[in-house]
Amino acid sequence: MINLTNQVALITGGSRGIGAAAAFKLAEAGADVAIMYASDKKSAASSVKRMESLGVRAFAFRGDVQTYGDCARMVRKVQKTFGRVDILVNNAGIWERGDILTMSLSDWDRTLRINLNSVFNMTRLVAPIMKKQKYGRIINISSTAGIRGEAYHSHYAASKGGTIAFTKSVAVELIRHGINVNCVAPGWVQTEMTAHVFRNRKMNAEIIDQIPRHIVPTPDDIAGPILFLASNLANHLVGAVLNVNGGSVL
Repeated sequence: MINLTNQVALITGGSRGIGAAAAFKLAEAGADVAIMYASDKKSAASSVKRMESLGVRAFAFRGDVQTYGDCARMVRKVQKTFGRVDILVNNAGIWERGDILTMSLSDWDRTLRINLNSVFNMTRLVAPIMKKQKYGRIINISSTAGIRGEAYHSHYAASKGGTIAFTKSVAVELIRHGINVNCVAPGWVQTEMTAHVFRNRKMNAEIIDQIPRHIVPTPDDIAGPILFLASNLANHLVGAVLNVNGGSVL
């Protein structure tokens, strides 16, 4: 059994979807958890309550991951509250349609700032803390779109491909300080972000047909690999990309 007792996890986008599932999974393993969320205060409060019911400490911080200052305030609060940061899950992200013939620069920038700049922001702030501890786990959430591309979502694919390249780059830099950096790349997942797609019966059937396992996973199915990477079972994984997609992208 994975035991994260006395460890502290920080998760961006932790109020819903994959982030909330990962937060609960880490709390189940005994970690104290801080989540950063953008706007859904009710979901954030519910997530904190669920974690606290397990006997761990938890809190939610409202902030904008695009803003370095907000990220810095979040990290300072975690340090003040818990005294350390052992696990960082860079999960916050958006997925919006964007035809290259009509996409605006602001559309492009918004996706890159939220999906990719945030990964830099949090990693840059947390890495020095983990270096002093001589221990840390950083798990970045990418996507199969970052591996194979995704038509009409080029900004999303670029941000997720960038996340993979960033993961591999800093993994080599940080492992010498006892910090493991790895990545999880989900395919389709049943979340609030994709709910509108799965409500379309035709699209739902087409998506399932493209997945060899013929199942669209829940956020819990992605949280398991995140927990694995946060644990000492993954000690020798450095710069790895776990494709969690039921076999749709190998």
